[in-house]
Amino acid sequence: MTRIQSPQGMQAADENPPARPPASPSPAGTASAGPSTGRLVGVDLARALAVFGMYIVHIGPVLSATHGVGTWVRYLADGHSSVLFATLAGFSLMLIAGRREPKTGLAGRQAKARIAIRAVVLLALGTVLAMEYGGVIILGFYGVYFLLALPLLRLRAGTLAAIAAGLALVTPQLAFVLNSLLSESVQQGINAHDPLKGLSEVGMLDLLLTGFYPTITWMSFVVAGMALARLDLSAATVRRRLAGLGAALTASAYGLSLLLAGTDALRSRAEDGKSSSGSGAASSAGESLGSHGGASDLLSAGPHTGTTFDVIGSVGVAILVIVGATVLMDRLPRLRRLAGPVIAVGTMSLTAYVGHFLVQSLLGVPAGESTQTSWVPVLLFILGAIVFAALWSRFFRRGPLEALLNAATRPAQYLR
Repeated sequence: MTRIQSPQGMQAADENPPARPPASPSPAGTASAGPSTGRLVGVDLARALAVFGMYIVHIGPVLSATHGVGTWVRYLADGHSSVLFATLAGFSLMLIAGRREPKTGLAGRQAKARIAIRAVVLLALGTVLAMEYGGVIILGFYGVYFLLALPLLRLRAGTLAAIAAGLALVTPQLAFVLNSLLSESVQQGINAHDPLKGLSEVGMLDLLLTGFYPTITWMSFVVAGMALARLDLSAATVRRRLAGLGAALTASAYGLSLLLAGTDALRSRAEDGKSSSGSGAASSAGESLGSHGGASDLLSAGPHTGTTFDVIGSVGVAILVIVGATVLMDRLPRLRRLAGPVIAVGTMSLTAYVGHFLVQSLLGVPAGESTQTSWVPVLLFILGAIVFAALWSRFFRRGPLEALLNAATRPAQYLR
């Protein structure tokens, strides 16, 4: 059984992988003078980096085949790219619901309807991709995240941050207990009556608790992204505080995990028990936190371990990437112009995510965890995505799938 990592963003863009409408009609064009435009371009740059991280996991060399700098690049991509997408997905929800000030009244109801429609579309698209390519597609998980985020859309940054912190501290332990108590017979009974499980490898139980991106723990990332969106990222003071927060979260989570769990604390769960073919990657239900190991597993912090240390450290990394990208794009306009083609990838991350499956299928390359030992294939995929996005953005405001998704949400405007 193969594992498919996040886009998304995906989820992430407005979905990432959710695909957010671009900050400007031509993301590959020259930068404008306003800081708000640069701020959104920085978010698009962060999405592009998440897309490339996903490509590295799916197409790049396996971790055991890397050396030196390549090992660090591969390790950082594993897990952290999907977390970055999920955090940006939460950010994108606020772009729809009102970023600094929540929409109210009719506008607020229409925004919620748009998000709900996107959630249903992503759940359906994720199921279709899982049926076609197998493995665990994160798009379906994004659909559940979005639905659960609807009651939180009008909350302030401080409240959202407190909720994200509470989820990070509580839900990994709760997931561990629930998975420990969930017997195989009970899982089989639930899955037997689950229509989603009958269609693909991912059912509702996987989406909520036992999957590779379980909603119970991954909502921490989405809510953290929502909190970030409510802040003024153009303010230098806010950026400095966020950079300090991101660094503190990263250092404290990983440092404390290493202190408590030893040198294996940062081991990636995606690498555990995996054969050279990659088919031994964690299944949608078989490697969930608490399903095999003891309580000591809760002290680890490796990618995809789903512990409190993993969640807090990964959020810290995501904050550093997002803040760093916004600062670079605001402070270095020449770099922003040079990075235009890369930024364009971030404006159509849903297309970039789904598109790489289509290209792999056309080339006869199995979808799922990479079995490569060379960096050449993934570099070619990254280059291809950059070229396509740069050319497309010259003529269209949205990526192909982003435009279709936007059209699907238009019925929300008739809500009264």
